[in-house]
Amino acid sequence: MRALAALSRFVGNTFAYWVLIFAVLAFLEPAWFVGLKGFIVPLLGLVMFGMGLTLKLEDFAEVARHPWRVALGVVAHFVIMPGVAWLLCQVFHLPPEIAVGVILVGCCPSGTSSNVMTWLARGDLALSVAIAAVTTLLAPLLTPALIWLLASAWLPVSFMELFWSILQVVLLPIVLGVVAQRLLGARVRFAVDVLPLVSVISIVIIVAAVVAASQAQIAKSGLLIMAVVILHNSFGYLLGYFTGRLFKLPLAQRKSLALEVGMQNSGLGAALASAHFSPLAAVPSALFSVWHNISGALLSTYFRRMSEKEDRLAAEKTVTE
Repeated sequence: MRALAALSRFVGNTFAYWVLIFAVLAFLEPAWFVGLKGFIVPLLGLVMFGMGLTLKLEDFAEVARHPWRVALGVVAHFVIMPGVAWLLCQVFHLPPEIAVGVILVGCCPSGTSSNVMTWLARGDLALSVAIAAVTTLLAPLLTPALIWLLASAWLPVSFMELFWSILQVVLLPIVLGVVAQRLLGARVRFAVDVLPLVSVISIVIIVAAVVAASQAQIAKSGLLIMAVVILHNSFGYLLGYFTGRLFKLPLAQRKSLALEVGMQNSGLGAALASAHFSPLAAVPSALFSVWHNISGALLSTYFRRMSEKEDRLAAEKTVTE
């Protein structure tokens, strides 16, 4: 049991590498992974069930303590990322399926790995968890509404179909996870210990399946999509951080806002695109999943050094006084 928990921690800590390795493998050998396409939605439901197992009432305590900070993060997330996605589609004159895919990933809630990155960055973890939880719970309404509003110019979008999909693949598994946690109590502890392993395997399979199904289109338009994904993610970090600065939040909260705004639940984006649009529309989400784990790790390292620099300056000031 301990060995499995240790393996789970190791795989969780090296998440970005596994996603990158299998994305490349799926591109080089699509036949190995294309058959996994049918598992995309069930695997995302499994990841969301795991999130439900870990949610506690204390995770929402931050909402009660600092409601305006959480509200600021939620509003920033659902304004900045969809808005930047729409602007990038206009600027780059993206083809309809790719444009819908970019907007779709921009309208998703915060990514689960953003909490890990916030902890590594020495940000405000309680705020990060609260924003991620609230954006996820609001996703069944806000995500389809924003996709309908912004993407209908490119392809027909059904609000109700997206709403029911997100309800089934996000909200229902989370509720079931919370119920299981309440009923089973300490007996779910082992399951929680191996959740990073289950989540990484699930997201890796989702990304590999999407890449394999769209290998030809990625070969043709992959560099353009990757450039848009990098810009989208980077503007999310930048605008999230400066939103915190504009509202005079402390450094720890600014870090949390940057990571919560810039990192998306790209697994949900891939699942929705595959189910409601096309394999090509799922490619921006798959590439986002690869990239934001790399960029998030780099940014959290930079943010951590900012904290260490502040600590040194504070210590020097104390000695001087």
